[in-house]
Amino acid sequence: MSPKKKKYYAYLLPNGTSGVTDDWGVCEKIVSGVVAARYRGFTSRNDARMWLEGGARYETKIHKKLEPGIYFDAGTGRGEGVEISVTDEHGKNLLHKALHEKELNRFGKHLIHHDDATNNYGELLALRYAFEIAKKEKVKKIFGDSKLVIEYWSHYRAKRKELSAQTVKLIDEVAALRERFEAAGGSVGRISGDDNPADLGFHR
Repeated sequence: MSPKKKKYYAYLLPNGTSGVTDDWGVCEKIVSGVVAARYRGFTSRNDARMWLEGGARYETKIHKKLEPGIYFDAGTGRGEGVEISVTDEHGKNLLHKALHEKELNRFGKHLIHHDDATNNYGELLALRYAFEIAKKEKVKKIFGDSKLVIEYWSHYRAKRKELSAQTVKLIDEVAALRERFEAAGGSVGRISGDDNPADLGFHR
């Protein structure tokens, strides 16, 4: 078994306090309950420092050369609830192709407005919009970093009794969309959260 990759956690508080730690427990204690605190995990201390120096913007990311396609993600990093993101391979927002401008925030992302939404529900909803955009734009490849959504939920595989009725309904809707998408020659692939251009920031 290969050793677990070390992670570094960068944080920035509204009062200007910032830092980098390799201990999630320390970071969690610092940001917990602080409205508008920003924090994010990195695989190197240098990347964490560069993010802070760049203003701790969630949209700032160094990308590898990625396959053309549609990329999706969900996150809670801004501290306002579950937010979803759908972009192209360059990180350019695409949600405006599926949602009205009024449903997008100033970052071009969509904040889910119900309290029981989980991050996994957000990933699933983001994939739903990715399918819708792919159909409109005639794109055949979709990528995300959620193993649960890509390998299980979007194949109808879920512990339904443990999930809300709303989540189960969305699972069935997304799984049906995936069947049609793949029957028409499309594919859904998994990439690392570190490489996802739609990434909303923090991944523990």
